[in-house]
Amino acid sequence: MSKETRRLMLVSGAVILADQVTKFLITRYIALYDHIVIIDGFFNINHVLNPGGAFGLLANQSLGVRRFVFLFLSSLVALFVVWMYRKVAGSHVFLSYGLAGVFGGAVGNLIDRFRFGQVVDFLDVHIGASHWPAFNVADSAISIGMAILVYHVVFNKLPDI
Repeated sequence: MSKETRRLMLVSGAVILADQVTKFLITRYIALYDHIVIIDGFFNINHVLNPGGAFGLLANQSLGVRRFVFLFLSSLVALFVVWMYRKVAGSHVFLSYGLAGVFGGAVGNLIDRFRFGQVVDFLDVHIGASHWPAFNVADSAISIGMAILVYHVVFNKLPDI
């Protein structure tokens, strides 16, 4: 097994494990729609379910439509990320870590979609009454990985694929 493959397995595996363990703990110990204040006026742990995509995209569509769209799109994205990872992992280590995070996050949320038809979210950042949409460990890994990808795009550090 190559060091690049080990890197992908280690990073994405750690993201998936952290994501699923935290979601298990949230669903086990915090009632749906209940919350725990961590930093008053700024950060709560809030057990919610997101039937839609990022920021509730397609949340009002039927379960069948959501399941098809999100399972199909998530699977395509995961396959694309693995393809891209294989192209860049040897020459662009920082980018490969970002892509492995995106892959792990996509798989973490995909597991929820297969299990529940929706995603468990629980990280609630807010200032007063203004809330950022709740998110989870998988979403965080995807965001960080995408920021690394954007960095490579903006500074023209992408390899020829």
